[in-house]
Amino acid sequence: MTIKNETLKMKNWAVVGATDKKDKYGYKIVKTLDENGYNVFPINPSLDEIDGIKTYDNLSSVEKEIDVVDMVVNPQIGKLIMKEITELNIKYVWLQPGTRSDEIRKYAEENDIKLVESCIYATLQ
Repeated sequence: MTIKNETLKMKNWAVVGATDKKDKYGYKIVKTLDENGYNVFPINPSLDEIDGIKTYDNLSSVEKEIDVVDMVVNPQIGKLIMKEITELNIKYVWLQPGTRSDEIRKYAEENDIKLVESCIYATLQ
């Protein structure tokens, strides 16, 4: 089984870069995961909720265990998030288009984090 298919079976997904702006992927991804039966934890310190789904300031503030982190932020922010992912021992990260960098790939490899470089929104449509 591919890493991509393995992660699709996991239920607890955090979306870093979630937003309440309906035309942005940070919104569409949260809604699509929710509509497909996943437990979604949107990460955005400036919002309380997105369409009734509670948001969190950071990954550490999520009370449940996170299986997969979906990144919808630029690589400069992404590399900072990777450190928190390591601290929380999260092993799976999806990198949306526009979030990828060689630095993140190298960090993931050095810290035994499996990357899926694909769009979860497109995958679940």
